[in-house]
Amino acid sequence: MGLLTAFLVVSVPQGRAVAASRAPVAAEHGMVVTAQRHATQVGVDVLKQGGNAIDAAVAVGYALAVVYPAAGNLGGGGFMTIQRADGSRTFLDFREKAPLAATRDMFLDKDGNVVKGASTKSFLAVGVPGTVAGLEDALAKYGTQPRAALIAPAIRLAEEGFVLDQGDVDMLGTATEDFGKDPASAKIFLNQGRAFGVGDRLVQKDLAGTLKAISQQGKDGFYKGAVAEALTASSRARGGLIVQADLDRYATRELPPIECDYRGYRVISAPPPSSGGVVICEMLNILEGYDLAKLGWGSAQAVHYEIEAMRHAYLDRNSYLGDPAFVKNPVERLTDKAYAAKIRAAIDPQKAGISAELKPGVPPHEGSNTTHYSIVDAQGNAVSVTYTLNDWFGVRIVPEGTGVLLNNEMDDFTAKVGVPNIYGLLQGEANAVAPGKTPLSSMSPTIVTKDGKPVFVTGTPGGSRIITVVLHSILNVIDYGMNAQEAADAPRLHHQWMPDVTNVERFALSPDTRKILEGMGHKFGPAQPANHLAAILIGAPTLGGQPVGAFRYYGANDPRRNTGSAQGY
Repeated sequence: MGLLTAFLVVSVPQGRAVAASRAPVAAEHGMVVTAQRHATQVGVDVLKQGGNAIDAAVAVGYALAVVYPAAGNLGGGGFMTIQRADGSRTFLDFREKAPLAATRDMFLDKDGNVVKGASTKSFLAVGVPGTVAGLEDALAKYGTQPRAALIAPAIRLAEEGFVLDQGDVDMLGTATEDFGKDPASAKIFLNQGRAFGVGDRLVQKDLAGTLKAISQQGKDGFYKGAVAEALTASSRARGGLIVQADLDRYATRELPPIECDYRGYRVISAPPPSSGGVVICEMLNILEGYDLAKLGWGSAQAVHYEIEAMRHAYLDRNSYLGDPAFVKNPVERLTDKAYAAKIRAAIDPQKAGISAELKPGVPPHEGSNTTHYSIVDAQGNAVSVTYTLNDWFGVRIVPEGTGVLLNNEMDDFTAKVGVPNIYGLLQGEANAVAPGKTPLSSMSPTIVTKDGKPVFVTGTPGGSRIITVVLHSILNVIDYGMNAQEAADAPRLHHQWMPDVTNVERFALSPDTRKILEGMGHKFGPAQPANHLAAILIGAPTLGGQPVGAFRYYGANDPRRNTGSAQGY
């Protein structure tokens, strides 16, 4: 049965209406959802050729570095959550790290004020990249296919180029001015000094050369030799801190994921140095005490409880969490259901909380842009990957001859307590800059299981909004009975403690619901920039539903960005 037939079969499940931009993509043997169509096809081809989900994730990671340069990358870092067919699960941290020469106050002037742009637009913003180490370590430990075969599609896309669609052009257009300031970037990402248009072909010969070096030498093709020399030379020439010693000591961390139970499902997500898993579990624990399904999606009462859970959990995120090699994270306390019960007791059912009155150390809080892809294979392996350059196109600098865009991940540290980063997050001392330290992240690659088997794979880019988008996707499929596409399409809201405002997408609140919530004291602001959820439901179009024919995998690509695709086979 072809995919077109699959759309027709699953588009109107019996007994319920569909509220989605399209039906989920249905497939029998496996599913790949990424933010760029060429990368999705690369992943599906790997599965068709006998590779497992980890092999496909590695191939997609390299392909996105070519076809989704805004966030796909070799010069950034990220996280990978893996649930293997045998039921074991693990988490790979290949996030960027601060260079050895980094200092606590490196982004402050002599008067102690934050220097505008230092942590976002200068070479000081660049953390030591981890993507290549992470992909190579994932392949070596959990993959089955030869590296050269998995990188070959990315090399071909870089060398021969690919034709740009509107979504690709829109993304490139956001950085046209900055590309013009960096000759190496301009040579690649501008078309003779002008922005690319639809139908133009983007060719990246230098990046193809870097990918070939990695294909032949593995990690050494990036962290040593010509690529490393170009990176460190660029750093020296432009006032950066990265030297060869930083590249030599970079290592992926393998950690146990954060896990929690929610209404009979097991949620497996990212541990520190990500805040994602901890905050998602804290919010789910709070919300488990309310009958959201009975209250109904979008009801004033359900929205009130969701906002309050976000408010309290983000206070904890911003106050307590950091790199586990440098700070003691109170993970057990923050993910404890008894702690959630204390927070619930402090939530007034009829009145919005006031963020300024919630502080760390005060009960109940006494204490101690990016891209995502989701992949599931026929054997039962599931992989959720979020990796990033931080801002779109990172620092928008390419070391000459490499084709590699570098990150501006140092902005995720606390430059100064009380001063927000580019995502508006006010963060604490636990996330201060230190040599070799990993900045706190919101990336939340997540897998939901039932009886030890994966049933939902989800994740998104979006800075501080990642956590709430993943939360929404889980609530949408578990509490509100949505299919994967409905869960991706549904309008969202976001609250992060400070600033004390809830950002709301269009259609998320009806006028009368909004009026009720404003009467409770909630303050609303405009939508944040769009995220790109990549979601897969496994077994049936909805959790607890019935499969349609032989189809076992139901994938959803977020329509908010005009790129990406869900494909199966």
